[in-house]
Amino acid sequence: MNLSLIIPLLNEQESLPELSKWIEKVMTSHNFSYEVLFIDDGSKDGSWQTILDLQKSNSNIKGIKFLRNYGKSQALHAGFAKVLGDVVITMDADLQDSPDEIPELYDLVQNQGFDLISGWKKKRYDSVVFKNIPSKLFNWAARRISGVKLNDFNCGLKAYNNVVIKNIEVSGEMHRYIPVLAKNAGFSKIGEKVVIHQARKYGSSKFGIDRFINGFLDLITIWFISKFGKRPMHFFGLLGSLMFFIGFVLAIYLGIDKLFIHKTARLITNRPEFYIALTTMIIGTQLFLAGFLGEIILRTKNNEERYKILFHAKRAIQELNYDAFKEIKVLELTVPDTLRYILPSDYVNWVRVSLYKDGWLRP
Repeated sequence: MNLSLIIPLLNEQESLPELSKWIEKVMTSHNFSYEVLFIDDGSKDGSWQTILDLQKSNSNIKGIKFLRNYGKSQALHAGFAKVLGDVVITMDADLQDSPDEIPELYDLVQNQGFDLISGWKKKRYDSVVFKNIPSKLFNWAARRISGVKLNDFNCGLKAYNNVVIKNIEVSGEMHRYIPVLAKNAGFSKIGEKVVIHQARKYGSSKFGIDRFINGFLDLITIWFISKFGKRPMHFFGLLGSLMFFIGFVLAIYLGIDKLFIHKTARLITNRPEFYIALTTMIIGTQLFLAGFLGEIILRTKNNEERYKILFHAKRAIQELNYDAFKEIKVLELTVPDTLRYILPSDYVNWVRVSLYKDGWLRP
């Protein structure tokens, strides 16, 4: 399958028929094999019924319905797990993203080798005060902190190689930072394309000040986890040791001052410096222990992936244990023709596989 479109939505009943026809027109004119996955994020209008009606006339349309509103990140997470296309494109359902951009986005990923292409709405038709200015400030901060040179992290129109979405975890409100998550996962070929932004035709924007604030907090979270998530002692241990050292030196100074310099001065316990030193040492100890506990927790999480493997076939074979492998008479894994596979050296004595022209791996 060439393309998978993931479209999260919330109360977009009016725009869905028009969007569906527009997408179908673009797909047909370029002879794409495709699927459209609408994800109803707890809509209160008739959006889900509209999706069911559209599905009757177009078998390429699929849908997922959440019981309540979980947020765009959760919708994308569900969509990423389901889609099968070689190239995956996400877009909004409010008709502000143009499906006419899809062929160029597909070409950039499939033929020009980009891992991810993010849209850039250079000219916007949103509120200048309440959305455009906060968005520019947000994008500036995101570029500085993440190191990913994009002008529009908020743009919902993005294209991904399928292998990218299968190796990133989207949670919280981190959908706007998918390029940063992709970079942290090892996908470095990230580009940007200027796309058309259209004025909202139906309904109202869901953007609010709470999403703006949460966006900055999530950005800090991603930066911290990517830098110290695997080795918390590097942060907490260093900071704790530094604070304990400062408090200890101050305590030594107070002791020497009382014993040898100002012997008749007031008691140490009557001096505020004593409590500052004591508090600093206690906080330093707590920070050090926090880093130590973080290291222990990481080492006991046996079910977490320690690294990402690029090709799915290799990953599937690596996850099979030896006893299970001995019982396998025929091994068939369907894979895209465009991928090349190299088996790990540990498994070459067990089975030999070949990539056939029909896209199957067989012994």
